[in-house]
Amino acid sequence: MSQNPCSWIRSRLDPAARLRLICFPYAGGTASLFYSWEQHFPKGIQVFPIELPGRATRIGEPMPKSVAELVDRILDEAAPYFDRPVTLFGHSLGALVAFELARAMDRRQMLSPARLFVSASRAPQVPRRQPPIHHLEDREFIQAMAKINGTPDEILKHQELLHLLLPALRADFRLAETYQYIPGQRLSCAITAIGGQEDALTTRGDLVAWHSQTTGAFNLRIVPGAHFFLQSHASSVAKLVANTISQV
Repeated sequence: MSQNPCSWIRSRLDPAARLRLICFPYAGGTASLFYSWEQHFPKGIQVFPIELPGRATRIGEPMPKSVAELVDRILDEAAPYFDRPVTLFGHSLGALVAFELARAMDRRQMLSPARLFVSASRAPQVPRRQPPIHHLEDREFIQAMAKINGTPDEILKHQELLHLLLPALRADFRLAETYQYIPGQRLSCAITAIGGQEDALTTRGDLVAWHSQTTGAFNLRIVPGAHFFLQSHASSVAKLVANTISQV
């Protein structure tokens, strides 16, 4: 293993890894969502969860104001993790970040991702239907988050903890709600879109629309669960990703 990990990725580099899977959580999520994933992957594939600013070990760090700024910082500050083939996975907001990261890698003439997994997310060119909430007063913002069912009740009911996490939650939602898609060259990597059977926020059409973002292969997989199936069916999603990578 290598020296000190960077702030974005806490795991140490394994020089024997042939492929790195870089994972992005949903708004308000942490790297811990992916800590159990590595057990589902064969030796040679290393899982790297991204820890975004403002939470966990990075509490107090400000979130970049745009997805583009976020992506540039990751590529600049986590450069050693991109020295060999990578596959990208993102859920909801994380899917848009992973997509823009793949585009930025192409612009920088880096090795293109081996595959992009977009989970519980509309394609970037599909307009956002949900009204923005990041600008709401704290009480209204908390109520709106509760309706989405992505934040555990124990956090919503713990006033002191919620107060500590609100800046990061609000920053994440601002990032998602102010994201603006700029048409450009399509990706060359394959895209796998993953949706939840009971997801009321992301439709099948939203997922299928991802096919226009690549000149490579596209496939759609549906798994049990609502919008946050990454949390409720973590093992199923990890196995799906591992099986898809192994078949290529």
